[in-house]
Amino acid sequence: MAMIERGFFRFRCCYALVTIDYVRELYRTPFLKLVAQASRVHEANHNYDDIQRCTLLSVKTGGCPEDCAYCPQAARYHTDVTVQKLMRSEDVLEAARNAKANGATRFCMGAAWREVRDNRDFDEVLKMVRGVSELGLEACATLGMLTESQATRLKEAGLHAYNHNLDTSREFYSEIIHTRDYDDRLNTIRHVRDAGITVCCGGIIGMGESDEDRIRFLFTLASLEPQPESVPINALVAVPGTPLEDQDPLDTFIFVRTIACARILMPKARVRLSAGRLRLSQEAQTLAFMAGANSIFLGDRLLTTPNPEPDADYELFEKLGLECGVMNSELRSA
Repeated sequence: MAMIERGFFRFRCCYALVTIDYVRELYRTPFLKLVAQASRVHEANHNYDDIQRCTLLSVKTGGCPEDCAYCPQAARYHTDVTVQKLMRSEDVLEAARNAKANGATRFCMGAAWREVRDNRDFDEVLKMVRGVSELGLEACATLGMLTESQATRLKEAGLHAYNHNLDTSREFYSEIIHTRDYDDRLNTIRHVRDAGITVCCGGIIGMGESDEDRIRFLFTLASLEPQPESVPINALVAVPGTPLEDQDPLDTFIFVRTIACARILMPKARVRLSAGRLRLSQEAQTLAFMAGANSIFLGDRLLTTPNPEPDADYELFEKLGLECGVMNSELRSA
């Protein structure tokens, strides 16, 4: 699938033409002006109190045959990740019940696979999906590449959303991953969409990419038709033992700038603060919320990387006067 140079995105109730030049101009907008614009778009399409809380569980950890330079679960890298077989569905559902009790409304299950295979493990994952959906949670999964029939089976089991990130721009992608190409990712997204599952698709900022790469990454996301319902923006966690272990920490202003652009370009989407949030101060997270982020992951880990302790999130919500913060305080004291 060739890179296109224009696409359509939805702003409020009308369609406007977006070009790569438009995204460049947007990305280069002075920071305060950009955040203010993103905040207006966010307020027109969302409630500031509505910050969705999600939980992400690694249901099969480590041993992945891929060579993603950022990932500690790749079998070829020497990290402190211990390979673990697929969890039992009973244990996953217990974790989902706990997540719901702590205020999560979406429960995502991640498996360190290159691709889904039609075997007993996939049958077990389908069982997990059914159980999570029956709990009244949005069931989400990230399992690697999917075929059309596998996406259909997940939909039939009750899957609400499937995460499959583009990671970065097409041009920078080959600097990070060699074991699959960009079109493989786009094809899986198409299979998910065709099956009637909502799309969760974002990327990782801070892997050594340029501003132009971030611009093209945002442009590709915004040009998907329809646009993703969920856009996770991750800041690289430089894990020892991976090729990116010595990568410099991401500038917070670049991170928030990317979030603001994502909000303006994809006004209806959930823009999710994902990996790398641990190194963001409460003030930086608040700025990200002002720029349009409206989802976080609860729990002290995201797959295999650290995440803020739940109490830190509850404290921040309470400081900001968010309804979800008050609700979670009541849950903790119940």
